[in-house]
Amino acid sequence: MAESLLERAWAWLHETFPERQVYIRSDGRVQFFTFSPVFQATLAGLALIFLGWVAFATVNVIFKDRIIAAKEQHTQQMQSAYENRIADLQTSYEESNGALVTAEDRFKEVADELQTKQNIIWGVLTRKREVDAILNRRDTTGQAAQESFDGGKPGDALEAAPPPSQIQTSSGSSDFTVTPQPVKPQPRSAKPTKASMLDFGSTVGRLAGAIFGRRQTGDISPEVIARHPVLRRLAFQTERLRRLSASQTMLMARTQGQVEEGITSIRSVLKRTGINPDQFAQRVRGSEGGVGGPEIPLSAVSIEGVSDTAFQQAYLKSSAQLTEMTELLGGLKHVPLTTPVAGPAFERSSGFGARVDPFTGRYAFHPGVDWSGPTGSIVRSTAPGVVVWADYRGGYGKMVEINHGYGLHTRYAHLSSILVNVGTRVGEGAPVGKLGSTGRSTGPHVHYEIWYDDVVRNPRNFIEAGRYVLQ
Repeated sequence: MAESLLERAWAWLHETFPERQVYIRSDGRVQFFTFSPVFQATLAGLALIFLGWVAFATVNVIFKDRIIAAKEQHTQQMQSAYENRIADLQTSYEESNGALVTAEDRFKEVADELQTKQNIIWGVLTRKREVDAILNRRDTTGQAAQESFDGGKPGDALEAAPPPSQIQTSSGSSDFTVTPQPVKPQPRSAKPTKASMLDFGSTVGRLAGAIFGRRQTGDISPEVIARHPVLRRLAFQTERLRRLSASQTMLMARTQGQVEEGITSIRSVLKRTGINPDQFAQRVRGSEGGVGGPEIPLSAVSIEGVSDTAFQQAYLKSSAQLTEMTELLGGLKHVPLTTPVAGPAFERSSGFGARVDPFTGRYAFHPGVDWSGPTGSIVRSTAPGVVVWADYRGGYGKMVEINHGYGLHTRYAHLSSILVNVGTRVGEGAPVGKLGSTGRSTGPHVHYEIWYDDVVRNPRNFIEAGRYVLQ
């Protein structure tokens, strides 16, 4: 096959360039030159190369400017593409760097807010434990006397109540910065007006909300986050912290609900005794001295470092309710919820209300509750207060009367001896006298009365309310 092609090429060469002779005659002499097919083909090839080079040179000379301009344009296009690529890389770097900074700031804000929430919750729970401890001490102190109301359960002697210094009456404001809006000028009169309403949010709160809200709404696109592993990890951790922050809000709301239930329980105790809780709370607050100031709604208050409105409202409400609960407990400490005697040796011999008078046999009203027991047994105060009577008093015989404050008085009558003097400050469970049968009495017992706002009340309601506290 190769030989056939070679033969064909060789035949084509001889046909195209047959052997030629060139004759030259000079001075009667004739010379000739023979040109073989190979030589002719070589000359033809050289001629074609020369003509091609001449044509190329001619074109370059004629179109030189255009060629140079095209090369420059191509160079400029390459340079522009390079610069655009560099600019894109710079933009991508700045975008990534800015996204990273934004993500780090967001993570820090969420972490700081979570830490602030935890600190706030810890403070609220600490205050709540302190309040519960006060109530538990009250329960422990009065439990033996409560068990002896029906005279069936043994009990130990009552201990003295905790001193008033153990009742926290501070406003309970946290260590965190609470920022209300600036108050508009208040009228000189005490009558509130619509002009006293506040603008919404503090300057700091608006600024923080604007920054935080702007970052939340899309500074970092999902495409940017998807391209960078670090941003993905930061976004994941930020979302995790945000979920923890949401759980802290729920915990704060539950804590606030528990505090509210505590207030409801205390008010229920007061209602069981027949005392108006609102009136009593007003008296407790009034006993601390003059108070006042402009009314700033909780919705116009923000906590520095916390942007969660639900958490803020739950915390502020629980803080106010803890203060109210502390005040009510401070007042409840002065409400007589126990019995003046305790133990199996004592038996309730007469109740409150209408009965047959033991001396006349006629129907009469009995303004207290009687407990019979051994002569000389210790009679104790049922709540802290100041002794305002310690002497013989008609049909009461030897009697001690104690002013517990807030309109509450208790009386312990028919004593065989009195152990306190007028003006003595006594605590709950403090001995005030010894059981006897002085005055209008048929045998050794203690006659116990409770007065509120100069009206005698049924001691059973107070004692049953005390039992409700102990449940």
